Amino acid sequence: MRLHIGMFGRRNVGKSSVLNALCGQQISIVSPHAGTTTDPVEKPMELLPLGPVVFIDTAGIDDSGALGELRNRKTRSCLDRVDLGVIITCDGIWGAFERQLAAELKARAVPVIAAHNKQDLCGEPKPPAEFPDDIPLVFTSTVQAHGTDALKDALIEHAPEGCLETACIAADLISPGDIAVLVVPIDREAPRGRLILPQVQTIRDLLDNGRCALVVREHELEQAIIRLKEPPPLIITDSQAFEQVAALAPPQSMLTGFSILFARYKADLATLVQGTRAIDRLREGDRVLIAESCTHHPIEDDIGRVKLPRWLERYTGAPLRFTTAAGHDFPEDLADYRLVIHCGACMHTRKAVLRRLEKCRQAGVPVTNYGLAIAKCLGVLERSLEPFPDVLELCRGS
Repeated sequence: MRLHIGMFGRRNVGKSSVLNALCGQQISIVSPHAGTTTDPVEKPMELLPLGPVVFIDTAGIDDSGALGELRNRKTRSCLDRVDLGVIITCDGIWGAFERQLAAELKARAVPVIAAHNKQDLCGEPKPPAEFPDDIPLVFTSTVQAHGTDALKDALIEHAPEGCLETACIAADLISPGDIAVLVVPIDREAPRGRLILPQVQTIRDLLDNGRCALVVREHELEQAIIRLKEPPPLIITDSQAFEQVAALAPPQSMLTGFSILFARYKADLATLVQGTRAIDRLREGDRVLIAESCTHHPIEDDIGRVKLPRWLERYTGAPLRFTTAAGHDFPEDLADYRLVIHCGACMHTRKAVLRRLEKCRQAGVPVTNYGLAIAKCLGVLERSLEPFPDVLELCRGS
C-alpha cells in the first residue's frame, strides 16, 4: 500500500544517482557507462510527510539490441504500477523518448515530474528546448548535492490526492465491537511461524477500527461458534476451506473469503464478479491464465497450479489448458485466453491490478479472482457475496 515512485529516462542521465541522493544511501550501482542499471531496483523507505513509499529505479528507455529490448520491456512494465513518475533528463534534452514517457504516464493518469540532472555541467538553469508547460521541472546535480530537497518537495506536492488513504478491508461490514471470525487453515503452504499477508492485514484492519477478531482453524470453527453467545455477524475464510466453512456457518452470519475481500480492496469487485460468468462458458481445450502476484515456491497441492485447475475442470466437466504468470509478469497478448483468474494481489498495488483489469477489458477477456472462482465452482458464490448486496444483485442478475 506504499506510494510507488518510478524513476525513468534515457541511459546515463543519472537516474540511479538521483535515487541514491533521495534515499541518502547507495541503493543502485552508479557508473559512467551507459546501461549500468539492467533491471528495476526497488527501495522502500519513509518520505515524510507522505510516509511509506517505494522508489523504483529503471533501465534506460533508449537501450537497443535484443538485450536492450528486454530491458525496455521491464522498464515499461513499471509504468503500470507507479503512482508518480519522475522523468530524468540532462544536457538540455527533451526529445522523443521523454515525450513518449510523459504521454504513457499521463495515459495511465500518473502525475509526472521532470528533473534536469547534471546541472553542474550546464551553467545557468534553464528548461530544455520544447519543454512542456504542464510538467513541473526541478534542476538537480548529484555531484554538487544540489536540488535533492527541491525534488522531494515536488514529489510531496504532486503526489496523487488521497494516495495514502487506506480503504477498509472488512471493518466496514460490521459494527464497532462486533466479532468477525477468521478461519485460517494451517497447511503445508502456510508460512512457518507467521500468517500470510491478507490475513494479517485483515486482522489489523478490524483492530484499527474497533472490531474484534477471533482467529481459528477450519476444524475449530464449529466449537468457536458454539462458545460464542450469539452467531458472529461475519465469518471470513481462506478460499480453500469455503465448502467446509459454508456448511458450518450459521445462516445469520455473513460469509466471505479473504480473496473476495481483496477483490474489493485491490481491484474492482463488480468487474471480477462479472468475470465468473465466463466459467460457465469454458469448453474443452480453452486456455485459462492463472495470475499470481507473489513468487512463492509451489508445493504439490498448490492452490493456483493444482487445486484451482482441479475445481474448474470438475465444475466444467472439460479438460482445460492452464498457464501461470507470477510476480510482475503478465502477458502482453491475451487474445488466446478465455478467462484470466487473478490471486488476491496482496503483493501488488491497486493501480497495478486495475491496469491488468483494463488490459483484460481491452482484449475482451473476462477476468475474475481466486476466491470468486473457487466459490463459483463450489456452489457458494451467492453466499460469499452476502456482505456486498449491490454486487450480489449483479450476480443474481446474471
